[in-house]
Amino acid sequence: MTVTVAGHAGFCFGVRRATEALEAALAEGCSRICTLGRLIHNDGYCASLRERGVEEISAADIPAVCTAAETGEAITVVIRAHGETASVLQTLEECAARTPSLRILNCTCPFVEKVRRIAREHCGDDEKFLLLGAKDHPEVRGILSCARDGIVFGSAAELEAILALNPFGQNAKIVPVIASQTTQNLSEWEKSLEILKKVYTNAKIFDTICSVTEERQTEAADLAAQSDAMLVIGSKASSNTAKLYDVCRARCARTYQIESAADLHRLDLSACQTVSITAGASTPFSVIQEVKETMAEHMESFEELLEQSLKTLNTGDVVTGVITSISQNEIHLDLGSKTTGVITHDKLTDDPSAKLSELFKVGDEVRAKVIKVSDIDGIATLDKTRVDTDANWELIVAAYENNETLEGRIAEAVKGGVIMTVKSVRIFIPASQTGVPKDGDLAVLVGTTQKIKVIEIKSDRKRAYGSIRAILREERKAKEEAFWNELEEGKEFDGEVKSLTSYGAFVDLGGVDGMVHTSELSWRRIRQPSDVVSVGDKLHVYVKSFDREKGRISLGYKTEEMNPWFIFNSKYQIGDTANVKIVSLMPFGAFAEMVPGVDGLIHISQIADHKIAKPEDVLSIGQMVDVKITDIDAENRKISLSIRALLEQTAEVEEVVEEAPAEESAPVMYSTDNPDAYKSFTGEEDK
Repeated sequence: MTVTVAGHAGFCFGVRRATEALEAALAEGCSRICTLGRLIHNDGYCASLRERGVEEISAADIPAVCTAAETGEAITVVIRAHGETASVLQTLEECAARTPSLRILNCTCPFVEKVRRIAREHCGDDEKFLLLGAKDHPEVRGILSCARDGIVFGSAAELEAILALNPFGQNAKIVPVIASQTTQNLSEWEKSLEILKKVYTNAKIFDTICSVTEERQTEAADLAAQSDAMLVIGSKASSNTAKLYDVCRARCARTYQIESAADLHRLDLSACQTVSITAGASTPFSVIQEVKETMAEHMESFEELLEQSLKTLNTGDVVTGVITSISQNEIHLDLGSKTTGVITHDKLTDDPSAKLSELFKVGDEVRAKVIKVSDIDGIATLDKTRVDTDANWELIVAAYENNETLEGRIAEAVKGGVIMTVKSVRIFIPASQTGVPKDGDLAVLVGTTQKIKVIEIKSDRKRAYGSIRAILREERKAKEEAFWNELEEGKEFDGEVKSLTSYGAFVDLGGVDGMVHTSELSWRRIRQPSDVVSVGDKLHVYVKSFDREKGRISLGYKTEEMNPWFIFNSKYQIGDTANVKIVSLMPFGAFAEMVPGVDGLIHISQIADHKIAKPEDVLSIGQMVDVKITDIDAENRKISLSIRALLEQTAEVEEVVEEAPAEESAPVMYSTDNPDAYKSFTGEEDK
C-alpha cells in the first residue's frame, strides 16, 4: 500500500496563530486563561488545554468574567480564530479599557477579519450584504453581527431561491455585495456567483475563501481522483473538514472521515493500493502523523517503529529531513519521527522575493537547526539559515584572510550603517564604508546587490565588517592604471570642466584630470579661464605632455582652425572691402576689428581724403566703417586699412559721370583705374 499525505493538511495559518498565542500565554504563567468557545475543533487538543487549567467559557459567562476582573483577578480571555460577535467583543473591550486585570488575546484569523470589515463597510442604504456560509457557524454569526440586515445562504440553490423573492424590493439603486465564509466549498462559491451575475450585473464580489482553504480543497480533490481510498481527518463539528469531505467524496467513492488513528479499525482498506490523507484546519500534525504511521505499520518492523516512537528532538539539534510538501510560505519535512519539521520562508532564504518551489522540490534533503518543538501538535520549527550561516562563516573568514571580493544583497539600513547578507551571514558595513556621502540616505542601498571587501573579523562573536569603498577604490585604481597605460601625447579626449583656477581649467578625462593652461584656452589674451569656459562645459582637448610619476597631464585646447589669423586669411585678401568696427584710437591712426582677435590699422593719413589733426575728429570707438585692405604683412601679422582709398575711388567715378556727353549715341571712351567700381556705380558695361 502507498500512503500519501497532502501537503496542505492540518493546522491552517489562523488556527496555528491562535494555538501559538495560547501556548505563549501558558508559558508566561498567566493565572487564569479562558477561551471563548472551543479554541479549535479537536477533542484531543481541547482536552489537553483543560488538563493544563484552561477554561472554556461562553458569551453567557462574560458578565461574571468582567465582574471578577473588576475585583482585581487577573484574567486572560482568548478569542478563537473564528472570531466573536461585535456585541460580545465590545463588552470585553470596554471592560478591558477600564480594568487592567482583564487582557484580551484576539486571535481572530486575519482572513476572517477581512470578511468582517467588508460586512461593516458594505451594508448601507444602497448596498446589501450577502454571505455564503453555514448560518449557525460561529464565524458566520460573528460576520453577520458586523453587517446591517445581512443575508446568509448555505448553497447556490438557496441563493437562487432568495433572489427569486426579490429581497431588495423596487430599489433599483441597490448593489448586492457578496462574500463567503473563509472555509466554504470553492465550487459552491463559483455556482453562486454565476446565479448572482445573471440577476445583478452591478454586484460587488469579494472572494474571501481563504487561499489555504482553496489550496487544501484543490489538492485534496486531485489526490482523491488518484486514490483507491481517501481519509479526511478532523472533527465532525468542523465546517472546513465537512467541506473537505464533500470535495473528496465527489472524486473518490471510498472517502472516510475520521478523528484519529483509533478510528482506523472500523475501515477495511485491504483492497486498496493507494490511500491518501488530508486533514481539516483544526487537526494537529501529530494526529495526521499518527494516522499515517499506523497505516504503515505492516510495512515496517517493530524495531523501526519503536526507534521512531522513542526519537526525540531538542532545541538546538541539527537534523536532516526529507521535503514532503512545499507551499508559498513554508516547507514540511519528514524527520523520521512523529514530529513534522516546518521551515518558514524567512528561515529558508535571505531573499524575500524568492519562490520556494523554484529553490526546492519534494524529496530533497534539508539540514536545519531545531528552534522550537511542540509535542502537542507534533511540529518542530526549524531554521535552515542558521545551519547555512555556521557553514558559510568559514567562507567569510577565508575571504578576509585572502583579501577576496564578496557579493551580497543589502538587507536593511541600521544606525551607523547597513547590513548585507552573504550566504546567510550578516555583515555590517559602516556608513563611512558604504560610498554614500556623509549624512546621505543609506536607504538607497537597501535591496541592491553590492561587492565588498571584509575589513575586520571578530571570530569570538562571529561578526564581520565590510567595505564597499574598498571595492570602489580598487576599481578606480584599476581604471586609472588602464588610463595611464594607454595615454600618449596627441591623444584626444572629450572631457568635462571640473574646476577653474587662476592659471587654468581642470578637465575630467574619465576618472583622471588634466589641466588646460590659461594660455591654451584662447588665441587672444584673456584675464582668467572663466572668460572662456565654465564648470560643466564639454571640451575637446588633446594631450600636450604628461608626467605619470607626478600624475600631471598638460592639455591643449587651441587648434589652428581656431586661430583668428587663420580665420582672417580664409576670409579676406588684399584689395577686399570690409565693414569693420573701430576698437581704439591712437595719435597715429585707428585700429579696427577685422575678426575677433585680429585688428587692422587705419593710418591717420588714410582716414579721410583731406588732412586731419587727429583720428577722433572723424572717428569714434564702436563706429562701423567701410575700409579697403591695402596691405597684409603675413610675417608680422599686420594689416593696413584705408578709408581714403574708398573715398577717392568714389570721387573718380563721380568725376567720370559728370564729364559724360548729353547724347547717348555718341561713342565715348571712358578711362578709370577701377572699371568694376564704375560698373557698380552706373550699372553700364565698360566700353
